[in-house]
Amino acid sequence: MKCISVYTNNFELFSDIYEQVLEAPPQENEDIVVEGITVSGSGDVPEQYIERMRIKPEVVVMKEKARNIMILQHGNVFEICLPSDEEEAV
Repeated sequence: MKCISVYTNNFELFSDIYEQVLEAPPQENEDIVVEGITVSGSGDVPEQYIERMRIKPEVVVMKEKARNIMILQHGNVFEICLPSDEEEAV
């Protein structure tokens, strides 16, 4: 899965820029600023990463079923995990 990191702990701010980030995501290892919030292309993460994060009590896990997007929130970061192109084709 491709991962995008959004550096804020404010859910309201995250919600405000979420669609903007999905419409124009940063490339891998690229940082962009959307409405004052730093957003980074974190590259690919293995499915095991998501499973490990899910069991941590300090991690909030949200799923957008329609687009198969997983959102992890921990500390001062939201991680948006998107299906990679190969996963969408399956």
